[in-house]
Amino acid sequence: MPALLDEVHGLIEDRKLCFALCGSSARKVRRGAASLLGGRALRFELLGLTAHELGPAFDLERILNHGYLPRTYESSRPEERLGAYVSDYLREEIAAAGLVRSLPSFSDFLDAASLSDGGIVNYTNIARDCGVSNKTVKGYFQILEDTLIGSWLPAYRKRVKRRLAVSPKFYFSDVGVVNSLARRGQLRPGSELFGKAFENWVHHELRSYLAYSKPNSALAYWRLPSGLEVAFVIDDIDLAVEAKASSRIHGGHLRGLKALAQELPREIRRIVVCLEPKPWRTGDGIEVLPALEFAERLWSGRLTESLS
Repeated sequence: MPALLDEVHGLIEDRKLCFALCGSSARKVRRGAASLLGGRALRFELLGLTAHELGPAFDLERILNHGYLPRTYESSRPEERLGAYVSDYLREEIAAAGLVRSLPSFSDFLDAASLSDGGIVNYTNIARDCGVSNKTVKGYFQILEDTLIGSWLPAYRKRVKRRLAVSPKFYFSDVGVVNSLARRGQLRPGSELFGKAFENWVHHELRSYLAYSKPNSALAYWRLPSGLEVAFVIDDIDLAVEAKASSRIHGGHLRGLKALAQELPREIRRIVVCLEPKPWRTGDGIEVLPALEFAERLWSGRLTESLS
């Protein structure tokens, strides 16, 4: 209810009251000509369940199949809950709110966009699959961002020796939603889809940690024109993270991190998050961390400590 903010604004000014306000769509607020409480409010974002919040209840296979929403993570029948969420909220409520003109086109877009999770978005291909214009597809992605269904991961643009990729990637905020939209079925370690879900989870953990602990830090990905890339880079704390859902890390998994070290003019902590049973370090300093070890070190602050 955007109009509520006008009343809140007045009560803050006249009676010096404090409020905690929550909502799931910034779009209606920004476009509803409501007071945005400039200079009077702090913005926080509550994301899905993290390994730190789950503690001993954390199960990697479960979270990659069920997703980060509390009810679906705990459910014994997550497919039904996710199906209802996708049908009732993502498709019907967004359409009912007047955010899209054509529900069938938006429904087709959701299915196509889910296949691009964690990748560079090709607007032309998605537009062709959905029978709409590139401009419409861009607007649909904006709706997903405004309603907190997903977020963009920009390309790393700091000065390096060679020209880098500049197109952003898009990640859905909940891997369970992606699974449902893309009809992935049960994900098992060793499969390509498990690897895609694993990368979404690493992104979720990093994004959540930064949102809660280091809100001024920016997450990005790094990619050379040759195709070598690193999934995640946090520049201001000199951290690069690669996500590989493999139980045995080899040289091919490390090529992006090795190239990054050659391109940057300074030392940067380089980490591979994987399914190996124990942590170890390569000869040139790349840290290989099991998924749970990565989460524990991340949330304890040990990954973001100064290299010096």
